Amino acid sequence: MDLKKTNAPVTTVTYDRNEIDASTSNIYEAISVISKRAEQINTDIRRELIDKLEEFATYNDSLEEIFENKEQIEVSKFYEKLPKPHALAVQEWLDDKIYFRNTEDNNQE
Repeated sequence: MDLKKTNAPVTTVTYDRNEIDASTSNIYEAISVISKRAEQINTDIRRELIDKLEEFATYNDSLEEIFENKEQIEVSKFYEKLPKPHALAVQEWLDDKIYFRNTEDNNQE
């Protein structure tokens, strides 16, 4: 997922309920799918952020000296300015980029 090329809003946006539940015909099911995707996105972003911060980490045995690493601060600022995971998930849902299936339908057949 390329976070720089996303067109998800950074601020709060009101969506049309009919657009959200169009593919499932059930708003609760749509929100459930979106929330699971948001959790996945959040995990990916957090893992990526931790990996990038560890690249610039300086390990020191002395507790008295604390260094401010400018590279870590810049990386943190970049991730703070990104859209939130739920906004990314909603945008993916509206763009039909999320694959989902209902496992209860498969059990009834």
